[in-house]
Amino acid sequence: MRIPNLPDSFRSKHAAKGWPLGLAGVALLIIGSFLSWSYDDQILGDLSLNFYPGGLQILAIIGAVLGLFLLLTAKGVLESRFGPWLDAGLGLRALGLWMLIYMVLVLVAITTDSDGLINVNPGGWVSFVGALLLFLGARVVPLREHRDLAAARAPGWAEVLAIAVVMAGVLFGAAYALGRDDAWSFVLFLVFAAGVIAMMVRTGILTWFGHVAQRQKKILTLSAFLVAFLFPFTQNGSDANMSIATQVLVFAATAMGLNIVVGLAGLLDLGYIAFLGSGAYVAATMSQSAFATIGWKPPFLVVVLLGASVAAVLGLIIGSPTLRVSGDYLAIVTLGFGEIFRFSMFNLDGNNGPNLTNGPNGVPGIPDLEIGSFNFGATHTIAGIDLGRFSNYYFLLLVLIGGVILVFARLNDSRIGRGWVAIREDEKAAEAMGVNVFGLKLLAFSVGAFLAGLAGTIKAHQDGAVSPDQYVFLESAFLLAAIVLGGMGTIAGVLLGATILKLLPEKLRFFSEYRLLLFGLLLVLMMRFRPEGLVASRRRQLEFHEEDEELAVAIEHELVEEAK
Repeated sequence: MRIPNLPDSFRSKHAAKGWPLGLAGVALLIIGSFLSWSYDDQILGDLSLNFYPGGLQILAIIGAVLGLFLLLTAKGVLESRFGPWLDAGLGLRALGLWMLIYMVLVLVAITTDSDGLINVNPGGWVSFVGALLLFLGARVVPLREHRDLAAARAPGWAEVLAIAVVMAGVLFGAAYALGRDDAWSFVLFLVFAAGVIAMMVRTGILTWFGHVAQRQKKILTLSAFLVAFLFPFTQNGSDANMSIATQVLVFAATAMGLNIVVGLAGLLDLGYIAFLGSGAYVAATMSQSAFATIGWKPPFLVVVLLGASVAAVLGLIIGSPTLRVSGDYLAIVTLGFGEIFRFSMFNLDGNNGPNLTNGPNGVPGIPDLEIGSFNFGATHTIAGIDLGRFSNYYFLLLVLIGGVILVFARLNDSRIGRGWVAIREDEKAAEAMGVNVFGLKLLAFSVGAFLAGLAGTIKAHQDGAVSPDQYVFLESAFLLAAIVLGGMGTIAGVLLGATILKLLPEKLRFFSEYRLLLFGLLLVLMMRFRPEGLVASRRRQLEFHEEDEELAVAIEHELVEEAK
């Protein structure tokens, strides 16, 4: 570990003040959180009561407790136990900074929502001073050498417990975030979550958990799906929140297919939304809607396979003549294909061609799915909780995305996946080594389109209508942004990127006019500070950190061990 060189005079003069200053900040932050923050009880979930903390005040208390833990680890009763392993100084600095930002934004939120800074009650100021003292104290807490936490091997039961704690935190965090009705509460929760994650990164806990996840991959996967399954039960049957969740799953399943094309094979596709649309139109035209144009009404399983197959055929059609070009030329051709698909759906209205899509009117009135005796549009009560239609579609989409993830993981670990990666890295070298470049490119387009078509068939019934305006170029751009943001070639990264890009616009509607500006700025920052994405694959992490010899050797060693 590299520690910044600070002058000895500075350390001796200020280091002794950091620990008591931080403790004072923790105490004030907790005391202030038990007092009233706001005069107005109609904003931010009612923070106007004394000795009865609201949701945002509880988050501040949790932050203060984490700060206390780091302070006692840096110098205190926990120093001998955790001090040699955790970089408490750096973690405290990260937590102090984010808690100060959190409290500043709390004061701004109260001021803007209640028309004046005068509506901030004394408790808000006490907590703000506490966050400021914690920040100042953290800046002068001395840093010191510590062991590599990544090399620490805990007992198996402890690693499983760590996974359970993290998954429980994800579940309740997601439930709390979606339960926020106003934008400020949602933003403040995101700031708090960012602070906790930054603290975990700087202390080394997140790196250790990454190694635990690799060792306990099956348990982590099962835990993740269990959390996803339990999520609707935390929403009290809220159709609004479950509607957002189903949109995230559709978007994620589609992005996972595009991840094969872009993340593994390195082919820039800007018209990918057309494959999702083709699957949706197949399902719509064969549905029981009064506006459906095809008289054949097969079972839904047949419709799913047909929709996915049509999308795969379109992938072959667009790929066969265009995959001999690459780079910007391929991007332009695929962008044109996406627009051709949209205009074709406009024109297949019986006037300019056969009546298959009803032109710009699309196919409205698509009924809910019925598989056997189970109606996805009906409300079902489980464990005393009413689960509406969006919860029903959520469970179906959860099965779908489980299958999509399985396909992606198997392909990524196969010879085909390694061939795609070879093409992405150096197409000429791959061809010289005997890789069937054109065939694998075509397969990537076809498999990616197939997965998007699967998602499209369910999306048509979930939305209840299909129209050409749903499949514009901007949607393809968002799919690509989700992959770049989350991490190309990874599963967790794409799921995270899709969640961010679908959840934020829904919860921050007051920012809707500047959505493109926000996304553009986010991608620019990612390219500057973390080009490998939020969750980087180990291959790409090796590429972007070649200057760090120790990290490169560690990652390369893990890849060799995995190959064995």
